[in-house]
Amino acid sequence: MLSFQIDQHRFNCRAAAIIERDGMVLLHRVEGDDFWTLPGGRVEAGEDAAHTVEREMLEELGIAVTAGPLRCLVENFFEYQSQPNHELGLYFLAQPADPAQLQPGTGMLEGREGHLRLEFAWFTRQQLAQLVVLPGCLYDILLSGDDRFQHIVNRDAPGT
Repeated sequence: MLSFQIDQHRFNCRAAAIIERDGMVLLHRVEGDDFWTLPGGRVEAGEDAAHTVEREMLEELGIAVTAGPLRCLVENFFEYQSQPNHELGLYFLAQPADPAQLQPGTGMLEGREGHLRLEFAWFTRQQLAQLVVLPGCLYDILLSGDDRFQHIVNRDAPGT
């Protein structure tokens, strides 16, 4: 995976899915984390980022998705578990290959990332304001309804 230590920073290249249906968006988090993010994972060496989205959803949730257009590139600077991170986040519009498999209103879905338990849930746009969603710039992206490509530099406050 494209993740390594350089100076004091952990560098990651991450690809994630923006999956929306019926005015709701799918988010996930590692069990025990106090924040949500878009589902995805680290890009493997030699793998294109759209394929990463498809692979991660299949591995973590057992659901095939098709990654569509790249919606945004986020240069994300944040701290996680006291470790400064520099992440390139590639966020793709995506849809389940079989729409019947991933429907809002199904409650919390469980996934796995190695030994970690993942929680997946659908949220309305109104509910997003009551959640901690990272990176912080995702609020604007998810609330705007604008599908034009954006490049964003995001710096979340340390400890968020």
